[in-house]
Amino acid sequence: MTMTSRTPASPAAPTPPDACCAEFAAVSRRGLFSGAVALAGATTFVGSAAITASASAAATPATAVLVVLSLRGAADGLSLVVPHGDAAYAASRPTIAVPTERLLARDHTFGLHPELAPLLPLWEAGTLAAVHATGLPAPNRSHFAAMEAVEDADPGSAARSGWLNRLIGTTPGSSPLQGFNLAGGVTPTSLYGPAATMSAGKVDAVRLPGEDDDGRRRRSLHTLWDHHGSVLARGMRATYAAVDQFDPAKAAADNSAAYPKTDLGRAMAQVARAIRGNVGIEVMTVDHGDWDMHAGLGTDEQGWMVNNARELAGAIAAFFDDLGDQRSKVTLVTISEFGRRVVENASRGLDHGYGNVMFVAGAGVRGGAYYGSWPGLGTSQDADLLVTTDYRSVLAEIVSKRFGASTAKVFPHFSPESVGVMTSL
Repeated sequence: MTMTSRTPASPAAPTPPDACCAEFAAVSRRGLFSGAVALAGATTFVGSAAITASASAAATPATAVLVVLSLRGAADGLSLVVPHGDAAYAASRPTIAVPTERLLARDHTFGLHPELAPLLPLWEAGTLAAVHATGLPAPNRSHFAAMEAVEDADPGSAARSGWLNRLIGTTPGSSPLQGFNLAGGVTPTSLYGPAATMSAGKVDAVRLPGEDDDGRRRRSLHTLWDHHGSVLARGMRATYAAVDQFDPAKAAADNSAAYPKTDLGRAMAQVARAIRGNVGIEVMTVDHGDWDMHAGLGTDEQGWMVNNARELAGAIAAFFDDLGDQRSKVTLVTISEFGRRVVENASRGLDHGYGNVMFVAGAGVRGGAYYGSWPGLGTSQDADLLVTTDYRSVLAEIVSKRFGASTAKVFPHFSPESVGVMTSL
């Protein structure tokens, strides 16, 4: 695809208004989805089924690492990757459309939002791509129902497992470190399931709950569990091993100063530090929000979308710069529960829609290009961007090309279509 002008970042803009969607705003105000993660000192815990794990003597370095960055609140993919070649785009958004001349990496159909300028080096190096008109197989405009559907990725199943947990289950090893949720809250649905996972607010918070400096707590736990044959005891021993194996990540340099001074910047610095520790992490999850822009989305120069796009691009760019010798292992994908409507509303925002865009960056990516089949935009007030690529097809390509995993096991009852965004192992 043809790439064109660079545009410098625009000035800081006002703080966005509260999200208008009640179900999402209630959670956002409690802090679960505001910014990237809750960074207050969280202790480490083994995830939904850690008690099934077995202890291992040493961490096995991962050959591939996947970072899943969730844009919570339903990001507007039509603002991030603008279909300027579709006449309905500008006509449907008289006050919030991004002018064609400001777009980056522009071809005859698409261009990147100007605040994504920090990502241009990745694009031009062929390690960043966008897949448009992606989403669930059927519209779902409820934030939480859609989030669960996206992260479970097995519609109609009664099994309590997410697609990332199923991915971990297909790879060698049994350490809880294979799946890591870098957040201080509840493990996301994508990581829930029979394979053990871990969660923490930051690298230095990975420790046994209540552990003291003189080791008395650790000795007591060993006395209690080391010679017990129960499933719980095996899980506890796996926890000790995982915490000990995480020490190289704690010893890795904290390069937070090189990141944007934002929640997502701080979170991605922690992700990079953990990966550079080379402790066997295979998948990591992190959240970025709030993208629920029903009102006051802003213009191409200032406002809510500008702020979020700037934070997103700056954090991802700094993250890849910070990976060091682990960079060749790491693939990052962005995902959001659904997109926004084509037509702006009376509040200069966008209501819940359907199709969206996914970014894929890093190892194995055929970058510098836009992927997917463009369906065109409708112009009625209720118009949606239709989905032409099931989001699971994008994820399945990452799963098979980077991990060599069975897509049938990770995405049961689904036959992925070729997207072409990933290279082979």
